[in-house]
Amino acid sequence: YSKKLAGALPTCSVSKGMTDRGPEPNASDGVRYVRYEGEQQLQGIIDLISVDLSEPYSIFTYRYFINQWPHLCFVALHKPTHGSDSSLQPTEGIVAGPSDCEEQVVGAIVCKADRHRSGTMRGYIAMLAVHHSMRKRGMGSKLVQLAVVAMRATCDEAVLETEVTNTGALRLYETLGFVRDKRLSRYYLNGNDAFRLKVWFPPKSPLTAETQQFRPHEAQPVEAAS
Repeated sequence: YSKKLAGALPTCSVSKGMTDRGPEPNASDGVRYVRYEGEQQLQGIIDLISVDLSEPYSIFTYRYFINQWPHLCFVALHKPTHGSDSSLQPTEGIVAGPSDCEEQVVGAIVCKADRHRSGTMRGYIAMLAVHHSMRKRGMGSKLVQLAVVAMRATCDEAVLETEVTNTGALRLYETLGFVRDKRLSRYYLNGNDAFRLKVWFPPKSPLTAETQQFRPHEAQPVEAAS
């Protein structure tokens, strides 16, 4: 499901650490990050992600992920304030969220978690999008961090695919600890290869201030997919 989003991931600055609650929102930007709250947010997520798709997903694709794994879906909501930077004012294509009629969905990440054939519990980042007016503010990084922290509760690892030429996405994820696990030949409809990126979580242990840092296991080499 990530194929069409290969070129959509923004280049974002990255926070230095995560806690069990994930990164704190930047109050000066008027943005707050929440777990998916219900069907009333679905259209906002669809409209945001669809901007970057060459072919739209069916609503059933979104519901497949969101209805089964709502705890692994997070949205960034922005409430413009009087006198704020004009770049943060309401923008065409942003849909209001449910908590406040003035809040707008400006970022979203959609994930799932299930058992891989190897026996490990694997989290998967299926979709990530940030509205063009809100990019380069660290929002993509914060959404990924929130999702990864949520995955750690039940998963042994997390993966995603991105195009080998998408340097922005590669930089974002590798800064957060993901490594290039496999190269997938001609993975995309345009004939380009993809990297499968992966991060391994440490063994489950009580969450403490010291253990909440996002520390991947030792990197493993890239190998071509058979």
